Amino acid sequence: MKKIVLAVIAAVTVNLTYAQSAAQRGSQWRKDNGVFQNLDVSLTVGTTGIGIDVASRVHENVQLRMGYEYMPRFKAGIYFPVEVGGEPAVAYDEQGNRVETRFDRLSKMLTELTGFKVEDEVKMVGKPTVNNFKFLVDVFPFKNKHWHITGGFYWGASQFAYAENSTQAMTSLLAVSMYNQIYEKCVADEPIISIEGDGTAQNPGMNVFLTEAYRQKIVNYGRMGFHVGDNKDSGEPYIMEPDAESGMVKVRAKSNSFKPYLGFGYGGKLMKSRDDWKVSFDAGMMFWGGTPHLYTHDGTDLTHDVENITGKVGDWADFLGGIKVYPVLQVRFTKSIF
Repeated sequence: MKKIVLAVIAAVTVNLTYAQSAAQRGSQWRKDNGVFQNLDVSLTVGTTGIGIDVASRVHENVQLRMGYEYMPRFKAGIYFPVEVGGEPAVAYDEQGNRVETRFDRLSKMLTELTGFKVEDEVKMVGKPTVNNFKFLVDVFPFKNKHWHITGGFYWGASQFAYAENSTQAMTSLLAVSMYNQIYEKCVADEPIISIEGDGTAQNPGMNVFLTEAYRQKIVNYGRMGFHVGDNKDSGEPYIMEPDAESGMVKVRAKSNSFKPYLGFGYGGKLMKSRDDWKVSFDAGMMFWGGTPHLYTHDGTDLTHDVENITGKVGDWADFLGGIKVYPVLQVRFTKSIF
């Protein structure tokens, strides 16, 4: 037994000695080749937001960079015009005078029916939601090491922006949703209100119908919604309506989660008297997987399924639809830790 214990101790001692020697050789090799012998910490500001990254050399002319970037949550207003039965809510005559529209007449009736006033347009508030982890490789091809070529990837949530109706628009949206439910019942000639009873004389139940003239008036008005554009497949107008459950309208902008990056940059000292402070500029392209998607709450993709989108929404859809890659412009302030 004693011999076995001594043999085990000897084997462990030899292995520890070898591991320590290998570690020392590895440390010396990294030192001789300049691998992970420095650490730079940077603050970044640019089109991908604000962030922080760390970098270290793995070769005399190559460094690895890892970091995280976050886009501040600023807001942008987007307006959807209301439309009734294919007719815009606002119209003018040849002299430029405002004329009464189907919406104007229906709006008065809705105020009587629901108690809510419907505005002729609904405001949506858009916000960016960009958050990305990045892994980049910088290659310095010249001796002065000012210029660098960069490749790598960004990775984050597929949703990079969203828009939903403002709080002030909720009353209009609720009124629109309630009207469309009434419209469907009028078209089907169903009761507007149904109260179930228990079959007794005291509680027989009740069905409330609109008068035939009133019902026909609503049927003639048509559905109420927001004319966004035309369906590419059928050519029919795409009328967006509030979500049946929440009464809200929403749009989500999505791209691929994994986004390759390719770019270049230039850097140098931030101050002539200090070698540990640097500033650099980067420019490149983030490949986010083709045309981004703009999904509404009903599942319609505005950039792929709808055309002839008007107004500010059309401007955003055309802008995103025309950009297959995301431009990256960035300034980086770096402090060398060691």
